[in-house]
Amino acid sequence: MAPRVVLVGPMGAGKTTVAGLLGDAWGVPVRDTDADIVATSGREIADIFVESGEEHFRDLEAAAVTAALAEHDGVLALGGGAVLRPETRAALADVTVVFLRVGLSDAVRRVGLGVGRPLLLGNVRARIKALLDERTPVYESVADHVVETDGRTPGEVADEVRELLG
Repeated sequence: MAPRVVLVGPMGAGKTTVAGLLGDAWGVPVRDTDADIVATSGREIADIFVESGEEHFRDLEAAAVTAALAEHDGVLALGGGAVLRPETRAALADVTVVFLRVGLSDAVRRVGLGVGRPLLLGNVRARIKALLDERTPVYESVADHVVETDGRTPGEVADEVRELLG
């Protein structure tokens, strides 16, 4: 069992929304590892970061990704930082991965003030830029396909993913 597609990308790329549209179009279940973490831990992600630290969150995230890759055969959306772990990148080599690329302006507009996003404390625009600069090469390294999301609706992005994957 393996996901039909795994969506990766930074916050604001639309992974969860596009995953839902793909799941509806294909008639398959949708899973989001951030939602899995909240469900299994009983805490919001921001609370995990504050109370237990980022490293603990990344441990939970790696476990959630491993479980989802083994158990889920629909559309899987990963949290923005999930690809940072080498073991996650290695596990993604066996599945179809689509990187939803978003530029700085669209990411800032979509994320807003970053409420509930612990990695955006302080200057939201500067933090998003730093995360995009740091993580884009990692997303590209695991992706089988790259879909641009800037200036597009989630439906247009989902349509392109469906066309790419047949």
